[in-house]
Amino acid sequence: MSEKLKVTPKDFFMWLGAMVALYFSVGSFIALTFEYIERLVGDTAIIGYDPYSGGIQFAIASLIVIFPVYIALTRMLNQDIRKDPLKKELWVRRWLVFLAVFVAGIAILADLIVLINTFLSGEEITAAFLLKVITVLVVAAGVFYYYISDIKGKWENRESLSKTIAAAVSLVVLVSIMAGFFIMGSPYTQRLLRYDQQRINDLQGIQYQVTNYYQTTERLPESLDELKNPLVGAQIQVDPETGDDYEYTKTGNLAFELCATFSLPLPAFDIDKADLSDWRVRDLQQTTQDWPHGEGRTCFEREVDPERIVPFKEPVPIRALNF
Repeated sequence: MSEKLKVTPKDFFMWLGAMVALYFSVGSFIALTFEYIERLVGDTAIIGYDPYSGGIQFAIASLIVIFPVYIALTRMLNQDIRKDPLKKELWVRRWLVFLAVFVAGIAILADLIVLINTFLSGEEITAAFLLKVITVLVVAAGVFYYYISDIKGKWENRESLSKTIAAAVSLVVLVSIMAGFFIMGSPYTQRLLRYDQQRINDLQGIQYQVTNYYQTTERLPESLDELKNPLVGAQIQVDPETGDDYEYTKTGNLAFELCATFSLPLPAFDIDKADLSDWRVRDLQQTTQDWPHGEGRTCFEREVDPERIVPFKEPVPIRALNF
C-alpha cells in the first residue's frame, strides 16, 4: 500500500501542470473579460480599437493554448483516481487542491472587500466596476466549488456531471475567444492597424529629419533625396506594406507636406468622454490631434516656426578667438 501512495515524477508534474494551467487560464479569462467590459461599457469604449490590442491578443492566445491543456490534464488525473482511489491521498494532490481552494476563497473575500469599501467611501460604482466585481466573484466561486467538490470525491463518482461541467466551461471560454475577434477585428485587420501605426511613426521620423535638416542648413530640403545623402546620415523609411517612398513636397520657404496611404481610418474620438488616465486614450488623442487620417491617401501640412525651431549655431573657428 505504501508503494501505491508514493508520488511518482509523473504524478507530481501532472498535478503541478494542471494547477499552473488553472491559474494561467483563470487569469487570462478574467483579463480578457475585463478588456471586453472596458470596451463595451467602460470609458475605453470610445477608443473603438486598441492599435496594439496586446491585452486581448495575449489573453486569447493563452486560453487557446493553456486551457485545453488544463482540461486534458484534469481529465487524465480524474481518470487515474477512478482507476486507483488511493491516488486521492497523494500529498501533491492534497496540497495543490487545498491551495486552489484557499486562493479562490481569498479572491472571493478580497473581491467583496473591494466592493464594500468602494461603496462606503462614496465612490461611484459604475457598470464597468460592478461587472468586473461580478466576474471575479463568479470565476473564483466556480473554482472554489469545483475543488471543494473534488476534495469530497464528487467527481470520482459522477463522471458524467464532471464532463458536463467541463463542456460548459469550455463553451464559455470558446465564446469569450470568439468575441475577441468581433471587438479587435481579425488578424488581417490587426495587421492593417499595425501598418497604419508604422506609417505614422515613419512620418514622424521624416518630419524630425526635415526639421533637423532645416536647423543645420537654414532651409528645407527640396526632396527626400537630399535627406538620403550619406553625409546627412538620415534613414528614410518606406511604406511597410508596399515598400513605396512616402510623399514629401516643399510648399514654401518654411512649409512642407507629407503624404501616406492608410489602410483604415482612425476611430471617432470624443475628448469630453475620454478617460485620460488610460494610456491608450492619451495615445489616440495625440494621434488624432497630430496625424488625423481616413482610409486612403492623406496629406499633412507642416510649417516650421523659426522661433521654436532655431537653426544650429556654427562653432566659432579657433583662429577667430582672441586670447
